[in-house]
Amino acid sequence: MNSILLGILGMGATELTIVVIVILLMFGGKKIPELMRGLGKGMKEFKDASKGVDSNTTDVEKK
Repeated sequence: MNSILLGILGMGATELTIVVIVILLMFGGKKIPELMRGLGKGMKEFKDASKGVDSNTTDVEKK
């Protein structure tokens, strides 16, 4: 999967390393976990919304 993604983006190991170093320099090591957590929450919300799941509904309301 990763090789397909990197092949599509046209990125090799050198380019990927440079991108990672730039991200570390821009955000720092302490900020990256917070960014990833936010990204994960956003992806989960998007996935739930695309399935039509509402966080306010319960199993009782669905039946």
